[in-house]
Amino acid sequence: MTPEWVINFGQHALYVTMIVAAPLLLTALLVGLLVGVIQAATQIHEMTLSFIPKLLAMAAVGLLVGPWMLRTLIQFTHDIIVGLPGAVK
Repeated sequence: MTPEWVINFGQHALYVTMIVAAPLLLTALLVGLLVGVIQAATQIHEMTLSFIPKLLAMAAVGLLVGPWMLRTLIQFTHDIIVGLPGAVK
């Protein structure tokens, strides 16, 4: 394993992590922002009011985007397993 291969692997792993986590994180961000604006406008500051919509929205996005996320992770794992013999010399 060369240092270049390890750095390339680390960069690719971080990229895949960002891409896979982005839909759920962006959903939580947008729903949290929307609920925060509504709470500020109505002056209702209940903790469950911000938690439940985020949970439901993230579950819905997880169901919609889950197969793509799984395919991406499987492809990444496959690339690692296939490329590993060539990396070890």
